Amino acid sequence: MSTKWPIIALITTMIISLTSCNSCKRSDDPSRAFNVPDSLMSDQPLPIAKPVMDEMMQNIASPLETAALMKALKVPFDKGFLTPTKVAEKFNTSFDKALALGIYGCDLGYINMYEKTSFVVDYITHIKRIADDIQVGQFFDFSTLKRLATNSENLDSIIFIAQQNFNRMDTYFKETNRSILSAVMVAGTWAEGMFLTTKVAELTNHAKIRETLGEQKAVLGYLMALLKVYENSDPNMAALIRDFEGIRQHYANVTITYEHGEPEMVEVNGELTWVQNDKQTIHMEDSDYREIIASIQAFRNKLAKLN
Repeated sequence: MSTKWPIIALITTMIISLTSCNSCKRSDDPSRAFNVPDSLMSDQPLPIAKPVMDEMMQNIASPLETAALMKALKVPFDKGFLTPTKVAEKFNTSFDKALALGIYGCDLGYINMYEKTSFVVDYITHIKRIADDIQVGQFFDFSTLKRLATNSENLDSIIFIAQQNFNRMDTYFKETNRSILSAVMVAGTWAEGMFLTTKVAELTNHAKIRETLGEQKAVLGYLMALLKVYENSDPNMAALIRDFEGIRQHYANVTITYEHGEPEMVEVNGELTWVQNDKQTIHMEDSDYREIIASIQAFRNKLAKLN
């Protein structure tokens, strides 16, 4: 499916390669593959080696692939799917504000995918305020983003600027020993993206949406491995991990199998590249499907201060 990526890239591309979950086949239990021994955990975690971080990040699929699918399925835009900006004042701590950046950034991607420019300025304004609160507002060119956001033809430019902004922000978090906030933003983005997925699942029961929810069993393993690096750094992180574990328990009976396919050389943007024709099969009972949807929605509402 060919899509024009929305502004969600400004969150996910700071440390996540925009890949499909097919790469998750490297491990049936990613959280074990990247397990961090207790002896290495401390209030100031050791930095993660870049190859290991890249491996984890490449296996956490961008949740806003769903937004493109939603539009392709002709699911109408619904403002009620968004986390309202009026609850932004409830995010008080740096930890909460990092979650909010992830959540609102995901919403902004959904808004831009549907070209609902009337909502853009409101969400950008709140993202700026939150970013300023955790000392990363200097990495945003909000004036340019607002100007470009009024013209859907400029989405590629928005994405490019946003990618630069968030890459700089993530680097700054690392330099100031606050890498935990990058991980928290990823968690917020995942939660909001999967909430959008569940809402479409309820509306359409489409096979692709069902597959997207099923493959989160593998994605959750990689995401939780990242979060566990910071488990002892902040009690809020330990609580967040427990909530994620609650969701993952509903995936216990979900199975994902992979069939290796022969690679194929194809043309992409005027260049030849390899495409791996692997096949993924997900088995999920209807009862588990419903429980997964309910658990994700409850989790997201808790993070978004809507309970």
